[in-house]
Amino acid sequence: MAEVRPITLVGDPVLHSPCEPVTRFDGELATLVEEMFASMYAAEGVGLAANQIGVPLRVFIYDCPDAEGVSHKGVVVNPELELPSLGERRLDAGDEGCLSVPGQYAQLPRPDRATVRGFDVTGAPVTVEGTGLLARCLQHETDHLDGYLYIDRLPAKRRKQVLAAYEAHRAAQAPAASAKADKASL
Repeated sequence: MAEVRPITLVGDPVLHSPCEPVTRFDGELATLVEEMFASMYAAEGVGLAANQIGVPLRVFIYDCPDAEGVSHKGVVVNPELELPSLGERRLDAGDEGCLSVPGQYAQLPRPDRATVRGFDVTGAPVTVEGTGLLARCLQHETDHLDGYLYIDRLPAKRRKQVLAAYEAHRAAQAPAASAKADKASL
């Protein structure tokens, strides 16, 4: 059974710097991917970048539906994102959230289609074309690997609101966690 790693939270430097390309497609990479899936499922997410568990490598995983509701699952190593040209681009103005900014969501327009080219865990080339939530996920996870969170794409005022709500949420959780720890130690 793969280890579930804690999710790295906003403010940690690993989330705010570009990740390094993967150069070795080996057992360590396969183990990392297994741990990423275990961690994503434990956190009830639909996508996860390696730096979200503290590993600064260009790897992300996903398990989410496209615009037609068809579920897609996979891994992309060293992804390159391709978006429709401006003339062909339609925006989806849906809400977006992030495991690294838990409990917070904000409307963020993104192209409704996206393609990512990269490699699988063995080094074989892969191309993932997404619509709907899958398109959003491909863009969101690639952003992580480039050192950006979705909140970095929000207008400054909205970003401040999301971060303030996040801090309030964390502060409210701290006494509950402390009380739970006290009860557990009795």
